Amino acid sequence: MGLVAVLAIAFIAVVTTTALHALSGSAKPEASAPLRTTTPTPTQTPLTPAQQLLRTAADPATACAVSFQGDGITDAPMLQTEGVLFSGLPIPERPGSVFAGWYPTPETAQTQVQTDRVNGSQLATCTDHQRTLHAAWTTPEQNAATAAKIPILMYHQFTTKPDGEHSWLRNNYVYIEAFKAQMDYVAAQKFYLPTWRELNSFIDGKLFLPQHSLIITDDDADPTWLQLAVPVVTERKLLTTSFVITSTRQEGSPSPYVLQRSHTDDMHRAGANGKGRMVNLSADEVAADLEKSAQILGVKEVIAYPYGHYNATAEEGVTKAGFLLARTIDYGYVKIGTPKLELPVIRINYGDTVNGLKNNIG
Repeated sequence: MGLVAVLAIAFIAVVTTTALHALSGSAKPEASAPLRTTTPTPTQTPLTPAQQLLRTAADPATACAVSFQGDGITDAPMLQTEGVLFSGLPIPERPGSVFAGWYPTPETAQTQVQTDRVNGSQLATCTDHQRTLHAAWTTPEQNAATAAKIPILMYHQFTTKPDGEHSWLRNNYVYIEAFKAQMDYVAAQKFYLPTWRELNSFIDGKLFLPQHSLIITDDDADPTWLQLAVPVVTERKLLTTSFVITSTRQEGSPSPYVLQRSHTDDMHRAGANGKGRMVNLSADEVAADLEKSAQILGVKEVIAYPYGHYNATAEEGVTKAGFLLARTIDYGYVKIGTPKLELPVIRINYGDTVNGLKNNIG
């Protein structure tokens, strides 16, 4: 009996100890290994083509990346300079359509209001160094039906004398107050002022120009033009072309709104037969002179024939030098199909009034 009692007591002790260990284990579970977290590497947003282009700008402060959108548009963005005239805007082509210009929004591209159209007659403006232009299109039939006639105005010298100058060049000297009145009319009527590249494409039937278009030019870059007339077109923000004789003037443009183009380098003087040298020289000699002029001006685009003298040899020289257009002194208007090396003009003389200008340009 004594042995049985001892064994029973030992069994109870073992059971009690096991139970206590079990209770202790449930109160303190084994700690799990801590979770390891990693910070994800942020994905960098790729730069747009316009943003990539801005990184290449020589002057980031004034750089403007202009992008182009619209049906059939594949042109890459291009750099422009804020505060400088838009330069080299694309003139795209699309089968069965005629390009009708760039507009600031898709809505204005749809309505095609002339005064909304953006081109190289305007200073480039951007928001945060970027801008998007939207393409407008029309049909070849509508382009032909408009039958636009583009006048090119031709001025020479200017005078402050109401009764004009008294010399054999009297007709060349436009009274400056008359010029102001004429430019006020052009500005108030909001004429579209095409670039020469636009005029070139218009002649080919590849670009629509509104009937209400106009090109303003001056010959010779005379001191009276620089002193009296340039401030007038600048104040009114009117794109004007000054045809420069580069043998006598190599300075840069006197205004943001004045394009300087070739009036030849050294052919604005009489040749052997008493006419301008341009019709006395060979085509190669003409081309060499125009090449020199282009190097000084930094552009090949359009020339004005000195004295208006030209012939087939002169035209050959213009083509050899790589110019697109040439302006005569013959009266008329530029239309689709006008010979590109025989562009006519509307000459403005002393005594011509605003009413006379209205009759000529609408």
